[in-house]
Amino acid sequence: MSDEHPKKRDFVREYLSYLQVEKGLAKNSVESYARDLAKLETWATKNRFDLLGLTRQDLREWLIDLAGENLSENSKRRMISALRGFYKFLQFDGHITKNPSENLDAPQKGSYLPNFLNQTDVESLLGVPNVSTEIGLRDRAILEVLYACGLRVSEAVDLKMSDVDIDAGILTCKGKGSKTRKVPIGKSAVEWLKNYLTVRREKENVETNNVFVGVSGKPINRQVIFILVKEYAERIGLPDVSPHTLRHSFATHLIQNRADIRSVQQMLGHADISTTQIYTHITDTHLRTTYEKFHPRAHQKSNQIENQITD
Repeated sequence: MSDEHPKKRDFVREYLSYLQVEKGLAKNSVESYARDLAKLETWATKNRFDLLGLTRQDLREWLIDLAGENLSENSKRRMISALRGFYKFLQFDGHITKNPSENLDAPQKGSYLPNFLNQTDVESLLGVPNVSTEIGLRDRAILEVLYACGLRVSEAVDLKMSDVDIDAGILTCKGKGSKTRKVPIGKSAVEWLKNYLTVRREKENVETNNVFVGVSGKPINRQVIFILVKEYAERIGLPDVSPHTLRHSFATHLIQNRADIRSVQQMLGHADISTTQIYTHITDTHLRTTYEKFHPRAHQKSNQIENQITD
């Protein structure tokens, strides 16, 4: 009997072979699809995702992350075409039961701006967990840290006890490319972390240095955080909320309150400032919507002004 582990299947390679051999796609088209799917694979690997386990929300987050590359609308549409074809191929072959690329629209100008919550909705969400229970207290601390520090879900999962300096109000996390950054923790998040860590230290079955653990004392995974955020949000009528929504809200609220964009870039761990600048587009849109909704002269037509001048 061989001791070798079975080789992991390269589904992307199989799909590209299918395009070339069975569909007869032109070489240039196959190469473009290969580059697009390679970008998806790289992103999934960095975020510890399995290509076969990606959701529609994950694919949207990937497209948002691509905003910093200044891709043309045609390139984005081709990427979505590659996604649809790849996941249809996987579904047809029985490797997945649900196609995450279904109803994933080709981007129009200005689309795929990150979703974010307003400050009232964030406060409502933070107040949902039942903090009289161990799990509720942990979940409140997780929500507070996600919003207060703008962490990616993988960063929250990997957060270690030694990464949290409660007294200084500073959190150290390792982001994409193993780059380390320090992020301030707000007073509210500090207090909830203190409360949670007090309970955590009293647990006798914790044998890990991870901050966030389950009832068993073992580290939680990203699925746990995705589910708890989604379920708490749905309880107060907020659909399509993910951990990344809190990260987007963190950045958007900082920009709305005139934070320096370079500082926001550093706190988010963005390598390129253009990725952070997408949040300025969000706030511009927000300002325009607010103006159109509330300013008494926002909808006054030019002929009305002309009539006032000639009267």
